Amino acid sequence: MTVLRIGNASGFYGDRFDALRDMLTGGELDVVTGDYLAELTMLILGRDRLKNPAAGYARTFLRQLEESLGLAHDRGVRVVTNAGGLNPAGLADAVRQLAERLGIPARVAHVEGDDLGARYPGSLTAHAYLGGSGIAACLREGADVVVTGRVTDAALVTGPAAAHFGWGSEEYDRLAGAVVAGHVLECGTQATGGNYAFFAEGGRDLRRPGFPLAEIHEDGSCVITKHPGTGGFVDVGTVTAQLLYETTGARYAGPDVTARLDTVRLTQDGPDRVRIHGVRGEAPPPTLKVGRTRLGGFRNEVVFVLTGLDIEAKAALVREQMAQAFLTTRPAEVRWELVRTDRADADTEETASALLRLVVRDPEQEAVGRALSGAAVELALASYPGFHVLAPPGNGSPYGVFEAAYVPQEDVAHIAALDDGRRLPVAAPPAVGTRVLEDVPEPDLPDPLSPGPVRRAPLGLVAGARSGDKGGNANVGVWARTDDAWRWLAHELTADRFRQLIPESRELTVTRHALPRLRALNFVVEGVLGAGVAAQHRFDPQAKALGEWLRSRHLDIPEALL
Repeated sequence: MTVLRIGNASGFYGDRFDALRDMLTGGELDVVTGDYLAELTMLILGRDRLKNPAAGYARTFLRQLEESLGLAHDRGVRVVTNAGGLNPAGLADAVRQLAERLGIPARVAHVEGDDLGARYPGSLTAHAYLGGSGIAACLREGADVVVTGRVTDAALVTGPAAAHFGWGSEEYDRLAGAVVAGHVLECGTQATGGNYAFFAEGGRDLRRPGFPLAEIHEDGSCVITKHPGTGGFVDVGTVTAQLLYETTGARYAGPDVTARLDTVRLTQDGPDRVRIHGVRGEAPPPTLKVGRTRLGGFRNEVVFVLTGLDIEAKAALVREQMAQAFLTTRPAEVRWELVRTDRADADTEETASALLRLVVRDPEQEAVGRALSGAAVELALASYPGFHVLAPPGNGSPYGVFEAAYVPQEDVAHIAALDDGRRLPVAAPPAVGTRVLEDVPEPDLPDPLSPGPVRRAPLGLVAGARSGDKGGNANVGVWARTDDAWRWLAHELTADRFRQLIPESRELTVTRHALPRLRALNFVVEGVLGAGVAAQHRFDPQAKALGEWLRSRHLDIPEALL
C-alpha cells in the first residue's frame, strides 16, 4: 500500500496558532494530528471544568479548525487530535456544530473511556493513557475528524497507521515503528530544529521552524521530514534529540506495544529527511498508566533583589527578618534559594544584582497569604540597603500535584463513539498477549578511547542533550555525534559523574540507560521535580534546561575530540 503521510500541527496547548493551516497548505498530507495535552494541561483543564462543567477541552483547536476544516475537507486530509482533553464528547459536538455552520460535510467521531475519576475520589482529574486502537476504529468507520481525551502522544500516529495499513494488534514491529514516529512528531518543531543543542551551527534559519511530518511505510519504517520551503531543518541530530525526550530506558511502553528504543536505526536520507528503521516491538504491558492531578494546597513567592556588595550578608539579614514573620504562622514548607546572578564591578545595576527567592507552601491559603506578603512589604524601609523585590507578593495561589497510578488494561472501557451514534467497544489485549515490563540487560559498550592529552572544556562541545519531566522525575538524554565521541562519553559520563556535575542530584537516585545505536545515554533523576510541574518545586519546574546546564559543565575532554 502507498506511504501514509502524517503531519503534526501542535506540540502543546498554546502552540503556533496558524500551524494547522500551514500544514494543510504547505504540501501533501493524509492525516494531520494535534497534541494539546500534558500533565500540566490536564490540571488547567480540570480547573476550567470546575468553573464550567461543559468546558474541559482545548478551545484553541476549535478556533484553528474554523479556518482549516474546509481546507482539510478539500484536500482529503483527516484530522486526529487529543484536544478533547477532559471532554472529548463535548468537543466532538462543538466540531459538528462548526461543520454544520460552515456547510462542510465532516463526519466527527470521538474516543472515550479514559476518564477514571470515579475510581480516584479526591482527584481533580484521573485519566488512563489509552492507545491508538480507538482512533483506528473511528477511522476505519469513515471518520474525517477524530477527537480523543487522554491517549498516549504516539497514539495519534499509531491509530491512523494501523487503520491505513490494516495492521493487527500483534504486529508489534510495525506498531513499534509507528510509536517511534509518533514520539518524534509529538512535540512539533522540536524535531525540526526547535530547542536543539547545536542550533547555532551552519547558519540555519530557525526563526520559524516548520512542523514535522512522517512518511510511514507498511513495514513500520518511516522518514521524518517537513514541508518544502519551511524553516528549520531535520537531521539525525534533531531526531535523536526528540527520541531521547521524556523517555527512560530501552523499553518505551505504551498500550498498543512496547517499542525497543535500543533497536532504532537512523539514517540521513537526503536534505531534511531522516529514515527510521529496524525498530522492534514487544507485547504491551498488562496495565495502563493513569495520570492523576489534585490540588496540593497553596503557594506564594517573593524574590528579593540584592545589589552590589555584601550579598551573602544581605541575604542572611532578610532571612532572619522573615523568620520572625513565621513565628506565629509558619507555612508547611519554606524554601530559600540565592541565585548569584551578580558580577563584580558590573556596568549595569541588573548585572550587579543577585536574586533571593522565597517560596512557601501550605494546605491553607491563609498560611502563605497575607502573613507572608505583609511581612515582606513591611521590610521595605527596614532591611538591607537597596531593598526591593521583583514584584509584590499576593495572597497565595493554588498549586497542583501530579501522581501516576496503574490499572489493568481490561478494566478500562475503551470506546470509539461514531458520528452516527454507534459505540464500538475496543478490546484490550488478552492477558496472554501482554508482557510485564523489565529492564533490558546492560548493553555492551564500545572500547574506550586510547589515552591522550585532554583539555578542560564544556561537555556541550562534544555532546548534545535534551531534558524534560515525567511527574516528579526528570530525564536528561545525552548523545554524541561521532563514534569517537561516543567511545569517550559512554565511559566518562557515568551516573556518579552526572551527580558530580549536577549537585542537586547528589542525594537522589540517578539511573543511567545506554542506547549504543543512538550513541546516547539517558539519565533519570528521581524526585528532582518534587510533586511535578504544577507544584513549581524548582527554578526550572519542567527540567527543560537541565540538559543545557549539564552541557555547560566542564570536564577533562580528549583534545582529539575538540
